[in-house]
Amino acid sequence: MSVLAPILALLLLAWCVAVLDAWMTTGRFRPLAPLTATLALVAGESLVPRKPDRLFFETAPILLLLAAVLAAAALPIAPHLVITDLATSALFVNAALAYVLVALLMAGWGPDGAYAMIGGWRFLGQTIAYSMLIVMPITAVAMRAQSLLTTDIVRSQAGLWNVLYQPLGFALFFVAAMAVSFLPPFDLPTASGELAGGVEAEYTGARRAIFRLGRTILIVSLATATTVFYLGGWLGPWLPPWLWSALKTLAVAAAMLAAGHAVPRLREAHLLAWAWKAGIPLAMLNIFLVGVLLLVIP
Repeated sequence: MSVLAPILALLLLAWCVAVLDAWMTTGRFRPLAPLTATLALVAGESLVPRKPDRLFFETAPILLLLAAVLAAAALPIAPHLVITDLATSALFVNAALAYVLVALLMAGWGPDGAYAMIGGWRFLGQTIAYSMLIVMPITAVAMRAQSLLTTDIVRSQAGLWNVLYQPLGFALFFVAAMAVSFLPPFDLPTASGELAGGVEAEYTGARRAIFRLGRTILIVSLATATTVFYLGGWLGPWLPPWLWSALKTLAVAAAMLAAGHAVPRLREAHLLAWAWKAGIPLAMLNIFLVGVLLLVIP
């Protein structure tokens, strides 16, 4: 039951995020939209490209889903509601997210199609841009908590949430989270207007349904990570801890989706230039500032 409850919570949050995404895209609030879309995909014909790398083609959607679930496995919803409470949970989240890159490269290479391959290599370049902007803010968060345990990181924010203690780290992590989940304006791997779907273009039927489920759970996992690292996790008055986590996660996911709809897609060169010339120096500055604060105010 201790494992089943977080998994059910993850699926419920993924459902809510899918409803939010459809609402922002179409302007119509339809709670059953994820179900009807999934049934349409599963019932549809599942085509296979003419000369695929069959292993990569079949494995990529499943690996994307597994990477998203693994990232969520170390993130607590409540004090005793977490799938695995590792001593290095914060680093485990970062390690799990690395397999998102592997999954998208496989999805780009497997179909043996030009658009898919360009999308996969775009995400590789995107990874070079955002990967340090994931791990460096996590480092600053762990410095304050004096622990890599995600439950300890939440408890360290009892007096002051990290979004106020290190707002620069929060801003960098939020942007990097959008890039990991390849949401607009960082949707370079899919880029429907340019690549006709990119890494997702050659997937149909049940394979596309699994790919989209993995993408949705990835958004939930990164929104949960933002909640745990910066918004006090389950901490809050009056409401049950799990409900605080759920509300904060949905708020972060909604902000990620809304920001994506409001900002035009970035070029690869601009993304890389921003990350290396501004993002990484700012992340180093954030670590320095947190270190000074810890020395001045233990």
